[in-house]
Amino acid sequence: MVNILSYTCIGIGIVFWFWGTFPLLGDRSVLFKLHSLSVADTLGSMSIVVGLLLQIPSEWPLLILALISLTIWNTVLGYVLAYCSSSKN
Repeated sequence: MVNILSYTCIGIGIVFWFWGTFPLLGDRSVLFKLHSLSVADTLGSMSIVVGLLLQIPSEWPLLILALISLTIWNTVLGYVLAYCSSSKN
C-alpha cells in the first residue's frame, strides 16, 4: 500500500512538472509564465520528495530539509524576479 501511495505521489509530481510547461507556450506575459512554471515546479518537486519520503523513511531528516529548502528557495526567487521586473522611476 505504501508503494502505491509513493508512486502516486511521484506520478503526480511528474504531472505537475509537465503541467507547468504548458503556459510557456501561450501568449501571456513573461511574469505569468514564470509564476505558473515556478508554482507547478514547486508543487511537483514537493510531491516527488513526499513520494521518496514514503519509499525511504530512514532518510527523513534529509528529505524534510529538501522540502523546507524548496519552499523557501522558490518563494524568495519569486520575490526577486518580481522586484527585478518592476519598473523603476
